[in-house]
Amino acid sequence: MRRGTAARADDDALKSARTTLTTRQTLGLTLILTGVLGATAMAPLSGAVVLLSLQIGFMSLAAWRVFLLWNSRVQPLSDTPQICADPSCPWPRYTVVAALYQETAVLPQLIERLTGIDYPSDRLEGFLALEADDVATIKAALDLPRPDWLQVLIVPPGAPKTKPRALNYALARCSGDLITIYDAEDDPDPLQLREAATRFIHEGDSLACLQAPLRIRCRNKASASPFLDRQFAAEYAALFEVTLPAMSRLALPFPLGGTSNHFRVPVLRALGGWDAWNVTEDADLGFRIWRAGYRLGVIQRPTYEPPPGPLPLWLPQRTRWLKGYLQTLAVHTRYSEGMGWRGWTALAATVGAGVASAAIHAVCAAWMFSLALTSIVAGRLPHFSPLGSVVLVSGVIAAWLLKHRGVRQAGGSYGLGDMLASLAYWCLLSLAFAHAVIRLIFEPHHWDKTPHQAEPEPDIAMIDGADAGRAAA
Repeated sequence: MRRGTAARADDDALKSARTTLTTRQTLGLTLILTGVLGATAMAPLSGAVVLLSLQIGFMSLAAWRVFLLWNSRVQPLSDTPQICADPSCPWPRYTVVAALYQETAVLPQLIERLTGIDYPSDRLEGFLALEADDVATIKAALDLPRPDWLQVLIVPPGAPKTKPRALNYALARCSGDLITIYDAEDDPDPLQLREAATRFIHEGDSLACLQAPLRIRCRNKASASPFLDRQFAAEYAALFEVTLPAMSRLALPFPLGGTSNHFRVPVLRALGGWDAWNVTEDADLGFRIWRAGYRLGVIQRPTYEPPPGPLPLWLPQRTRWLKGYLQTLAVHTRYSEGMGWRGWTALAATVGAGVASAAIHAVCAAWMFSLALTSIVAGRLPHFSPLGSVVLVSGVIAAWLLKHRGVRQAGGSYGLGDMLASLAYWCLLSLAFAHAVIRLIFEPHHWDKTPHQAEPEPDIAMIDGADAGRAAA
């Protein structure tokens, strides 16, 4: 890399979220919205065409989810090559980076967890990448005992103040062959690096990135937000236990998680690192890797995380994610090279579907409620469109099945109560989407930080059976 921060944004603004929408995109989007709204208002037939198009789109999404379920059932993940137990094995040099800001509460726990990584210490290099103005976290990091391989790296002031900018600064200074990213609240499986390194060694240079599964655990039985915690955990399980493994088997690109992704350093540097202006730099990077002709894969050893917590904490985080998804869509629809029909399909089925679903959930709920209320007032049974009803029911059932499979895979439970509660959760996604659109217009590059607190000690009788087993061990 020629520069440590915001490198690729400066090199090519059109391929970075630094430019939210180009003039052509703004004009095209305005014409499409004006045309659709105008035609719908003036001609009922045009409105029917728009509605039918939406129904076809969401029916396709339901079919996609069913296909993912089928794929995960008939094609389980292949066994990872056996991890070498010989101390003389030539392990590649590994860099571990945690970009932190205002994380004094969880820093001791994070350092303890990073210290527990089972990898030859002489092949490890680590950076706690801290912002220059974060005096409290810098002092805490310098005062706390750390393994010799873990350094404190001060990121100089600059714009934008985002996690990917700090990661780029660390990338420019790392000496590893491989690099992985962890967040402040992460608890990675101690053997995760060995599994990833083994896969990279055995699968050749075309494999550029491996994503570890992220699992949500709830150690606080008196949680202030059990509803949000369980729904959030089910979302993660559907994504990391079913969707991403299936897409990996299908050799499709996918949006990465913001943590526990493992990269070949030369490839990451050749791509210019992360887009410092994209607030979901992980989603963007997965598709840039694909465009460059490389493969993405998944590994099995997880990283555990706590849920974000109650609505005042959940909402800003989800707003940032949806804002970043909108940025990613804007960037990747500006140019076509390297994408191909498989790439476009994957982008639409993941990032596009995530945005569209969040936008439409509350609208569907309001539509059904208004129809039911009107029918009650009129003293008759509500009349729902047969096709619309099929699309709605199919989509809901497919989403439930995906979550059920994912949670079971992660060792938890997902029952009827969780399924019914998800209907309310989906409406909250629409609230986050509305916030995301507003923030994209007025604060496109502002990073809504999620505050973290140290987790309590593990309880053997936890919600997730798999996590309880790990705690007992």
